[in-house]
Amino acid sequence: MTHQEILRLLPYEKPFLFVDDLLEVTKDSSKGTFTFDRNLDFYRGHFKENPVTPGVILTECCAQIGLVCLGIYLMRKEELEKSNILIGMSSSEMEFLKPVFPGERVTVVSKKIYFRFQKLKCEVQMYNAKKELVCKGTVSGMLKIEVDG
Repeated sequence: MTHQEILRLLPYEKPFLFVDDLLEVTKDSSKGTFTFDRNLDFYRGHFKENPVTPGVILTECCAQIGLVCLGIYLMRKEELEKSNILIGMSSSEMEFLKPVFPGERVTVVSKKIYFRFQKLKCEVQMYNAKKELVCKGTVSGMLKIEVDG
């Protein structure tokens, strides 16, 4: 499955799509980027005069690149094209080390811990453009295919 096919199958769209480019996907890992546009609505209220990307949004970006893109890659392509992908994040444990400001580009690197019984668990790390670790942790979720009639 190509990177573009995976991106097309993501069940998100702007303004809640936090994947610009998928750089690499294997059976054990994924890597992608996202640039936080200065005009994203949450910046207007998240710290007056000094906007910072909320941790929950950083976690979502890590989950979309590190969990959902990898999960789509691990599922069978033939089934995906005739179905809806149902995804539910079941847990996350993140540590935030540096702020991400409006306009910053980040890279998310994910390594699969396990994928069994439709549950995927990954170790994720997010880096800024200076290659500094921004946040790290684990995310897990359930991935299910709902086949169309």
